[in-house]
Amino acid sequence: MASPSLEEKLRRLELLHRVGLSLSTEKNRERLLETILVEAKEACHADGGTLYLRTADDHLRFAIMRSDSLGIRLGGTTGKPIDLPSIPMFDAETGLPNHGNVASYAASLKRSINVGDAYDTQTFDFTGTKRFDAHHGYHSESFLTIPLLNHEDWVIGVLQLINARDPETGRIVQFSEEDQHLAESLAAQAGIALHNHVLLEEQRILLERFIKVLAAAIDAKSPYTGGHCERVPVIAEMLIGALCEDSSETFADFDMTEEERYEFRIAAWLHDCGKVVTPPHVMDKATKLEAIHDRIHMVRDRIEILRRDAELEAARKVMAGQLSWQQASTMAKEKSAELDDILTFLERVNMGSEDLADSDVQRIQQIAELQYRKGGEWVPLLTADEVSNLSVRRGTLTESERIVINGHMVQTISMLESLPFPRMLKRVPEYAGGHHERMDAKGYPRGIHAGTMSLPARVMAVADVFEALTARDRPYKRGKPLSEAMRIMGQMKKNNHLDPDIFDLFVRAGVYRVYAQRFLSPEQIDEVDEQALLSIVPRPFDCLPTHEQEMRKNTFLPEYEDQRHRSVHPPPVTVPSEWSFHSK
Repeated sequence: MASPSLEEKLRRLELLHRVGLSLSTEKNRERLLETILVEAKEACHADGGTLYLRTADDHLRFAIMRSDSLGIRLGGTTGKPIDLPSIPMFDAETGLPNHGNVASYAASLKRSINVGDAYDTQTFDFTGTKRFDAHHGYHSESFLTIPLLNHEDWVIGVLQLINARDPETGRIVQFSEEDQHLAESLAAQAGIALHNHVLLEEQRILLERFIKVLAAAIDAKSPYTGGHCERVPVIAEMLIGALCEDSSETFADFDMTEEERYEFRIAAWLHDCGKVVTPPHVMDKATKLEAIHDRIHMVRDRIEILRRDAELEAARKVMAGQLSWQQASTMAKEKSAELDDILTFLERVNMGSEDLADSDVQRIQQIAELQYRKGGEWVPLLTADEVSNLSVRRGTLTESERIVINGHMVQTISMLESLPFPRMLKRVPEYAGGHHERMDAKGYPRGIHAGTMSLPARVMAVADVFEALTARDRPYKRGKPLSEAMRIMGQMKKNNHLDPDIFDLFVRAGVYRVYAQRFLSPEQIDEVDEQALLSIVPRPFDCLPTHEQEMRKNTFLPEYEDQRHRSVHPPPVTVPSEWSFHSK
């Protein structure tokens, strides 16, 4: 092949510039690999080529294959797999570098190999190539094989070009020195670009895995919310996808890029990360008297003391001649029946499974006035704290405990806002931290109007509520059937708890039913009156004054300020300005 003309040199220079820009901006890994091979083929007038990637077990895996004359396009964005065995870089028995194959040889020596005729060399084993040629009626002649190195001089892959063609005659020739130098320049750029891409992808995978480990730890911490942090992202991503695809006027202008979807996914997995510091005895409080243990057992013991004292008192009166044995036995049995009734009542109200009536609260207070002897002193049957807990009107949590539970959102927001998220993840705190806010500003922990938050943040609220209502792995309740869960959410729409437009799309797009088919038990899946849900009209409500809305965006409600002071903050890290993750 003659020396390249000035025009050819300019073409190659322009190609190097174009490829450099392309490699530095390409975000899709498969397209990046294709760019490396296709541009190298074009630069060196090669008929075909292969790009190998190094695997974790030191093999060269076929990643991309191209042949113009055979019309072969495998691997990469084509989605067509390459059904060829990978090439070992080292001999399995001796552990020595595999010098029999030209690709592994180039990789082990970290230098380019230029073969003029594969059929006229004894240096390398081209048996596989010859079988390929025989099968496809092809003739592989010239080979240019170049290792791809990263900035640490580590081989991450191999670029191989096949059959250089003379631009003027079209005949197959050996790759020239100019071809080799050009291909090596491309390979140098490609190695760094590919390494950077792999490094970013590995960091991204590490971040996701770390977040999922944290979410799994939170679920494992409590048997009452197991799987919640894993399932909410599923619902949230399905619903955000429905918003992107919806063509109605409400969401016609809404869309998300792949990077924005990733940001939303990270937020969904982190939406309850603050629960990592919520006390388990509060988060898992299954009964009203439960603390480190259920204190109803202590109440039972005290009642047994009263029962014993009643029997002893009856026996003393018999010994004093005040009562007959029959009268004493009757008196003891009546007292025992009275104590059984008290214990049955206390055990029932302790469960918190039903709303407490005024008469029940009054009876608790009356029971608390009973006394038993302890250490020679008369003490109340129930302590003031036990009376307070048993008198909870609904559920098992006192108001102070409810603040602690709800405070997980303060912890979530504080933890996430303290992290130096890169620009592409800067909205994670907002997306993750608003799923307990309401449209009417009666939510927590900021008490802001949910309508002022972004659509992804409001989507999270719908996903969180639906998962909580239908979850079937809560020991204290059964998962609600679809009809009941959706009816409750319909009331939440009416009472301005949830965004009505997003809830309506949740219904119209059938997201709830697709999720149910995957995660709910068959007995939970029943008929839902979608038309009735869509016809619900939210009640009107008064908006907060503008200055109040602005103030609340940057603060927490007064009852949650104490939770802010207990928030977990990582130690400060000084990052040089030139390393800043945030773009100006």
